[in-house]
Amino acid sequence: MEIVQHYLYTKEHEWISIEDGVGIVGITEYAQSALGDITFVELPKVDAEVEQFEQFTALESVKSASDIFSPMSGRITEVNEELSEDPGLINRSCYDKGWIAKIEVSDMDEASNLMTGAEYESYLESLGRGGDPDSDE
Repeated sequence: MEIVQHYLYTKEHEWISIEDGVGIVGITEYAQSALGDITFVELPKVDAEVEQFEQFTALESVKSASDIFSPMSGRITEVNEELSEDPGLINRSCYDKGWIAKIEVSDMDEASNLMTGAEYESYLESLGRGGDPDSDE
């Protein structure tokens, strides 16, 4: 299971890659695999303010619907419009072409509430890699 080491992760299986105060957000390989084929992405609104760990979008798959939570607080500056036409991009390329939104991060200190790649890998191992991506633990 791929884990990009320089990204930060949530317990709900979202990732964020931060550069120059802007974070690119998506879901992890673990999450997309657990969800199955993603059939719809409700893209968040550009310029919307989001808070860390609050729902900011939702995905639907052949298995279920799933809320997606913002890894950090800030303002949404861009959404991945390609997901409207091809939500399966998340399944095929969750860390590259399947990103969901870009966020202008408002509080970089919130990064301390997230897991590093190594910590996320240990977290997945503690779940037995068979946990439910919709559960809190």
